[in-house]
Amino acid sequence: MKKKQLRSARTADDPVERSWVKRLGPGLITGAADDDPSGIATYSQAGAQFGFNLLWTLIITYPLMTAIQLVSARVGRVTGRGLATNLRRHYPAPLLYVAVLLLLIANTINIAADLAAMGAAAKLVLGGPVQLYVVLLGTFSLLLQVFVPYGHYARFLKWLTLVLFSYVAVVFVVPVDWKAVSLSLMMPHITWSGAYLTTVVAVLGTTISPYLFFWQASQEVEELRSQPAQKALLRAPLHATAQLKRINLDTWIGMAVSSIVAFFIILTTAVTLHAHHVDVKTSADAASALKPIAGDFAFALFSLGIIGTGLLALPVLAGSAAYATAGAMKWRNSLALQVNLAKPFYAVIAVAIIGGVLLTFAHFDPIKALYWSAVVNGLAAVPIMALVMLMASSGRVMGKFAVTGWLRWGGWIATAFMGVAALGMFWPA
Repeated sequence: MKKKQLRSARTADDPVERSWVKRLGPGLITGAADDDPSGIATYSQAGAQFGFNLLWTLIITYPLMTAIQLVSARVGRVTGRGLATNLRRHYPAPLLYVAVLLLLIANTINIAADLAAMGAAAKLVLGGPVQLYVVLLGTFSLLLQVFVPYGHYARFLKWLTLVLFSYVAVVFVVPVDWKAVSLSLMMPHITWSGAYLTTVVAVLGTTISPYLFFWQASQEVEELRSQPAQKALLRAPLHATAQLKRINLDTWIGMAVSSIVAFFIILTTAVTLHAHHVDVKTSADAASALKPIAGDFAFALFSLGIIGTGLLALPVLAGSAAYATAGAMKWRNSLALQVNLAKPFYAVIAVAIIGGVLLTFAHFDPIKALYWSAVVNGLAAVPIMALVMLMASSGRVMGKFAVTGWLRWGGWIATAFMGVAALGMFWPA
C-alpha cells in the first residue's frame, strides 16, 4: 500500500508523467535553434554547390549531436547547475575563462550574421531598409528576453519551432528525384577537394556548436527552478527514471527536428538552385533565387522561415553567452529573475544583442562573418566537449549518474569527430 502511495505521490509531483507533449522543452528548443539563419545559409550553400552529395553528413551528425546534447542536459539536471558553474567548480579557472570568451565572441558574430540575414529576408518580403529591420528585430528579441516571464517565454520559443516546417513544405512545391536522393545517401559522391571538405566542416560546425551545450544544460536548471517540487537528481534520485526518460525523448526529438529541417533545406536548394547552376552566399540569396525557379509560395516560405528561425535562435545565442559568463563569474543567472536581481546576467544578453546589431552597421561581409564564427565555434567546441565529457563521466561530479555505455562512447566519438573537423578548417581551399 505504501509503495502504491509513493508511486502516486511521485507521479503527481512529477509533471513528466502527465503528457508526452509536456516532456518536450529544452531539447526541442535547442534543436530548433540550431537551424538559425546562419545555419540556413550554410545548408543552402551546401545544396546549391554540391546537390545531394552532402546529405549524408546529416545522417552522421544526428546521433553525434544527440549524444553530446544528452550529456549536457544530464549534467544540468543531475547537478542542478549549468555547465560553466560545474566547470568552475571542478577545473582550472583559466580554461573556463578562455572557453567563455571564445563563446561570447563567436555568439556575438553569429548574432550579427543572423540579424543581417533576418533584415535581408524582411526586405525581400516587405521592402524598406535592411538596417531598420535589424534594429527592430534585435530590439524585439532583447525586450522579449528581459521583460517576458520565463514560463511564457519558454512556451513562446517552443511553439515558434513550428516555423521550421516551412522548409519541409517547400520541398512539396518542387519536383524531387527521390531515387537520386536515395542513391546519394547510400553511395555519396565524396570529392576530395578543398571546397568540398570546407563545406563538410561548415555543416559539422553549424550542427554541433558550444552554445547549444551551455543552453540546454542551463534550461534543465531553469526547469528545476520553475518547479519547486523538483530537485537536482543528486538530491532526489527517486525522480531519476522519469526525468532521464523525459530528457532522452526531448533531446532525440529536438535533434531529429534540427536534422530533418537541415536535410530539407539542402534538398530544396539542391533540386532548385544546384539544378539551375545558381550560386548563393547567404540565406537571403537562397530565398530570392527560389522565386523565379520554384514560385512565390516557396520564396515566401523560405523568407519568412529565416525571420522566424532567427527569432528562435537569437535568445539561445545571447542566453547561452549570459549563462556561461554568469556561471564563470559566480553571478546570479536565470531568465526567471527580474532584471534588478540579475543585472550582470541581463547585461551580457544586452551586450551580445546590441553588439550584434552594431556589427551589422560595419557592413561586414556576411560570408566572412559566418566563416570566422564557424572557426571560433569549431576551435572552442573540442576542448569544451572534452571537459564536458570528463565531467559527465566523473562519479565525483555526477555521483551514480555518471554517463556510461553508448552515451559515453557517443560523446567521445562526437568530440573526436569535431576535432577532425577543426583540423579540416585549415585544409587549403
